[in-house]
Amino acid sequence: MTTILKIGGSLEADPARLRALLAEVAEGVHGRCIVVPGGGAFADAVRADQIRDGFDDAEAHRRALDAMGRMAVFFRSLEPRLVRSVAPWADDAAACVWDPASLRAGNPDIPESWDVTSDSLALWLAARLRAGRCVLVKSADAAADASPALLARRGLVDAAFPAFAKRYGGPIAIWGPTSQVTLQQRVAA
Repeated sequence: MTTILKIGGSLEADPARLRALLAEVAEGVHGRCIVVPGGGAFADAVRADQIRDGFDDAEAHRRALDAMGRMAVFFRSLEPRLVRSVAPWADDAAACVWDPASLRAGNPDIPESWDVTSDSLALWLAARLRAGRCVLVKSADAAADASPALLARRGLVDAAFPAFAKRYGGPIAIWGPTSQVTLQQRVAA
């Protein structure tokens, strides 16, 4: 079973937790994992640049993908046993860090706006790979009764997350600093 493990860029502020988690991934503690890096401070710089320079959301999206790629390099610098992969769907590595560079050319399933961040991209990848689960590692805990829609309303995930969660359909967990919650996806009757 493959696990998509999105590690938020905000974990830069908790280097001990980040290093420990990357080491667990490299050691196979969580099985076969594909790490989806958040953009962290690199994505924050893109937001600031967009405000200053006025480029459109499509350009911001492409630069945010680059920010995720830079974070992938950073994660590998912390844990060199991880493999960097641009195409994890063609890679058999037991533990790799995804660099979404291939998405710079666009993808019809992924809107190019700030509504889509690494959270939704992790779900997109989970659906594409038919991953057994998708885990988002966050610097904040989720409520035990959380749903994708509730998390989006509260700003813990991006606005597109509920739609990507429906497309994925598999188990989604949020690992915060003090709790691990599996989301309650409600299926319409």
